[in-house]
Amino acid sequence: MSKFKSKSGGASLAVGGVAGILASACCLGPLVLITLGVSGAWIGNLTALEPYRPLFIGAAIVAMYLAWRRIYRPVEQCSPGETCAIPQVRKTYKVIFWVVTALVLVALVFPYILPLFY
Repeated sequence: MSKFKSKSGGASLAVGGVAGILASACCLGPLVLITLGVSGAWIGNLTALEPYRPLFIGAAIVAMYLAWRRIYRPVEQCSPGETCAIPQVRKTYKVIFWVVTALVLVALVFPYILPLFY
């Protein structure tokens, strides 16, 4: 059963990114759709996710913390042959982690900055 357990942090990183996107879907989603030229009255229904925003924010923070713990653990804790023991993979995961962190941060802060543009 342990061979299916992710030791690299990639799964936590993906969950954090998805949760961050869902947390901002009520505000960022309609703006992106309108920017892309998609319009219609149905876009107003995306605000139905607003009550769940705190849950998505919590999930994003927990998932990003778990990914950080996996990615930045010491190399000595990795078994030989694991992905976390390979320097190139560790560096790639760190770069991806910080890119996803920046995107999640933008998605989480966007609804609070949005009123400044109206």
